Amino acid sequence: MLPAIPFNKPYFSGSETRYIEEAVRFGKLSGDGIFTEKCHSFFEQNLAFQKVLLTTSCTAALEMAALLLNIQPGDEVIVPSYTFVSTPNAFVLRGAKIVFADSTALNPNLDAASLEALVTPRTRVIVPVHYAGIACDMDTVQAVADRHGLAVVEDAAQAIDGFHNGRALGTLGALAAFSFHETKNIISGEGGLLAINDPAYTQRAEIIRQKGTNRSSFFRGEVDKYQWVAVGSSFLPSDIIAAFLFAQLENLAAIQARRKAIWQRYFEAFAPLAAEGIGRPLLPAYASNNGHLFYLVCRSPAERSALIAHLKSRQILSVFHYVALHSSPYYAKKHDGRPLPWADHYTDCLLRLPLYYELHPDLQNRVIDGVLAFYHRR
Repeated sequence: MLPAIPFNKPYFSGSETRYIEEAVRFGKLSGDGIFTEKCHSFFEQNLAFQKVLLTTSCTAALEMAALLLNIQPGDEVIVPSYTFVSTPNAFVLRGAKIVFADSTALNPNLDAASLEALVTPRTRVIVPVHYAGIACDMDTVQAVADRHGLAVVEDAAQAIDGFHNGRALGTLGALAAFSFHETKNIISGEGGLLAINDPAYTQRAEIIRQKGTNRSSFFRGEVDKYQWVAVGSSFLPSDIIAAFLFAQLENLAAIQARRKAIWQRYFEAFAPLAAEGIGRPLLPAYASNNGHLFYLVCRSPAERSALIAHLKSRQILSVFHYVALHSSPYYAKKHDGRPLPWADHYTDCLLRLPLYYELHPDLQNRVIDGVLAFYHRR
């Protein structure tokens, strides 16, 4: 029997456990230790972020953003319906009303052209999600935000090493959130990052991350004692998590080169299917490919189910993705009733294929052959 091909396999550089041992020997494990500092420096020096703070997850980073923006009950926040629940949930926790935007026909990113019609006097924030690491139309998003005095928070969970017109994703909005979950390009098991691109938020971000205290200022010698000064929570990860993450960051270039090559091979192999109405990821002129995930968009839910079963019979695991949140059990009754046909389409028809660093060409050939065989192309 052929070996099974998983959907995902976490990458390990080999230095993770060594760095964790170093963190243990250093003796500061509770957070903001030497490896947290190394990670912060990497992002600020290599990807041009003004200020970053490691968090326990991307969810935590989004929740920090909602606190930083002082979201109040009744404020409106525009997010795509086709996204993970953490995107709106961070703002719902502060009492916000979520206004869902549809996806585009081009890809699952939010339809920036629809934003103007969704803005009301109560709108406070737009949260573009860079699905599959492919940039949203940030020029249009930012133009709408600027016209109406709105904040932009990039959900860049999947977007490490992705770019919009040459600028790193996560540097375009006032705030941005990244994920280092084990399914992402760069991982720490669980973990995240808040990028702060507006200096006005820097001091409060440190306070919120440290349970609402000015502890960071105290350790820098800026105050003689630290106290509870604002609402916050425990968003600070252990330095053990940072040690694991730093080992990954050291290998960012190699990881990305491999993932992008796998992505490109899929893209070229499935070109014949595009003529038959089966979708592939498409990059707008302003966007780059960061090799996060590769998907096909089938022509019907039944076709997708059949393709999943076909690949499973060949020991290949393929998976669908989000269920559009406007139709979720929690939010369906709160949604304003607008049809969001593209979000529904990706819910029903998008299928993700295996993509990970150790996906050897022979294994990728099996995936490609399996898909093409299903469509009677091989």
